[in-house]
Amino acid sequence: MEDNIKIIGESLYRFQAAINESGISLQDFIRENYVNKWLSDDLYHAMAIRTTFVNASLEFLQSEGLFNLEKVMMSIITDPLAHDIEHTPAIPYKGHTYLTTHSMIYSKFLACSNPKIKGVYVDSPNIRLEIESPTKEQRGKYLIDFSQIDVELKRNRGIDLERYLHDPQSVREVLNEDMQIIKNFFERLIRHACEEINKKNSEDLKHLGIVLEVPKIPFPSFTKDYCTQKYGTRTYEESVGEESKSQFFWITGLLRENYDLVYPYLLREDKKIDPKSITSENVFNYDICAKSIDLKTGKHTPAKEILSGAIREWLFEPIIERIIDNRVLAKRPVFNNGNIENIDELGGYGPFLLFASMKKDDGTPFFPDTMGGGIGVERTLFAILRGEKIKRIDDITFFGKNPDSHPLYLY
Repeated sequence: MEDNIKIIGESLYRFQAAINESGISLQDFIRENYVNKWLSDDLYHAMAIRTTFVNASLEFLQSEGLFNLEKVMMSIITDPLAHDIEHTPAIPYKGHTYLTTHSMIYSKFLACSNPKIKGVYVDSPNIRLEIESPTKEQRGKYLIDFSQIDVELKRNRGIDLERYLHDPQSVREVLNEDMQIIKNFFERLIRHACEEINKKNSEDLKHLGIVLEVPKIPFPSFTKDYCTQKYGTRTYEESVGEESKSQFFWITGLLRENYDLVYPYLLREDKKIDPKSITSENVFNYDICAKSIDLKTGKHTPAKEILSGAIREWLFEPIIERIIDNRVLAKRPVFNNGNIENIDELGGYGPFLLFASMKKDDGTPFFPDTMGGGIGVERTLFAILRGEKIKRIDDITFFGKNPDSHPLYLY
């Protein structure tokens, strides 16, 4: 503890010296970058809307029969993520090393193994040391620690490997049906939250100069292949947002995380799908994107992703192949008499993969078949409240740590 105090103090000494050279005191810096925001009417109104959004979302999830899951903030395993981050913060404790959670994705899967549970939700903490903008510009959407409403629902389809491999038509019919079920679930959640905000926060929206629509169901939906073919790969979210008249819309079929279902991935005779042939029709995942609407002009801001989710890989064989092919691990686990011979090569994945391979007495797996997603709280608020008053994601947080904002975070 004393060493940490000394290290942090030395860092603050250098920081204070640097800003003094530019002509401002530490007090000036705190007043300009923290106090003025904490005392502002804009943050007050944004926080009022945040409170309604979170409470309404959690009320909806409870009303649907989902169970609240405890927060998992450190584990030996966490979401590897498909996008670049600087590194995973590690915590040494009791002779072992634990990782801070990028998300609670694996915890959600394991909790759903209880056969009586319909699904789980948690307002979860996340730490991702996002890389700052290489051009030092304010990108306005990243935070290194943030809140996410994580949701996972049981599918209870019980499709085994035999059917997976030999009856792809019926499996695809089930998957398409489940995609509609989970999309409708999240659409109803978003609609309920918007209804509550409009009911309780009309004056807050008015102060921020924003209109929030209660969206019609179903939301417009676009495949990633359609978006990239029409608009290119860089800003297709914003471009398709201009095409969509709705404030909220879907983009589906984004080849991404190792646990997002690709079907079929394994083929007969120990073959796998050619990666070049994978299209949005094979990828059973989804994003919700949203934009804000100016109260005076009715103009929409560029759309941003606020929710990511998927039907999940549920069979051990494709689970391990996806982990290997996504380069999360270099080696497959070798099981022997209830142990893992090469556990030292698997990082924290060993126990997780052992559980994923385990079977009940009747031969069915303990590992559940699920679908779900995570709603970024700050990201959603930023997407729907941007305008004259809210320009950066920092503007809707008391302590938001945007990698593009400060060289050092004081609070």
